[in-house]
Amino acid sequence: MKPGWIILICVIVILVAAIIALYFFGKKQEKKQAEQQEQLKAMAQNVSILVIDKKRMKIKDAGFPAVVLDSTPKYLRRAKVPVVKAKIGPKIMTLMCDEKIFPLVPVKKEVKAVISGIYITEVKGIRGALETPETKKKGFFKRNK
Repeated sequence: MKPGWIILICVIVILVAAIIALYFFGKKQEKKQAEQQEQLKAMAQNVSILVIDKKRMKIKDAGFPAVVLDSTPKYLRRAKVPVVKAKIGPKIMTLMCDEKIFPLVPVKKEVKAVISGIYITEVKGIRGALETPETKKKGFFKRNK
């Protein structure tokens, strides 16, 4: 056999092995995520909160407890996450918000929220429905991101 064919066969074998490994790794991660979602649902509490401020910021700068910062993987510590500062009863707390509902959270309004620990998973308006934000037209690079 020619050396070109041997190299091609080796590359194909390596690619097939990588695809198989990624498949099993993905299945393992799906199971892990499903368990975490069950834990979030089990610990969920319905709470009335007054949203003071919301923004995207790094976990280090958000003011979360040291336990949260220590349990976060190092590669995610620099990533910006949706953070909501809210008044729950007499306390003002910093909460992390789900990416899907972050645009729905109104600022300086009272809402009913489903909270699991320091994570907001769902919001509902107390007095009527929440206003959906206007969707802006995305640019070429944001659309492809």
